[in-house]
Amino acid sequence: MKTPNQTIPALALAPLAVKPSHQHQGIGSRLVQVGLSKCRELDHAIVIVVGDPRYYQRFGFKTAGNFGLQSSLSFPDEVFMALELQPAALKNITGTVLYPAYFQNL
Repeated sequence: MKTPNQTIPALALAPLAVKPSHQHQGIGSRLVQVGLSKCRELDHAIVIVVGDPRYYQRFGFKTAGNFGLQSSLSFPDEVFMALELQPAALKNITGTVLYPAYFQNL
């Protein structure tokens, strides 16, 4: 993440998919919960995700724009979300989440 004054490390939660025949069994939720728990254990502060707000809000993700963040890629505002793994990790932070160039072709 690039702010006017600094670069701040953040993690991106990769796309999550569960085979349709195995959906609605809690597999995806468990993957997200364990992944976020591991991120906290490793002392990461911020996670970014692009996905269904109805799904990711249950884990504490909020629209990234609420934190003053924008993306280097073009996403609808409601699907671009952030989660503070440490309290106030995004307090007084505004800037752009920079995705690697290879994401441009996805």
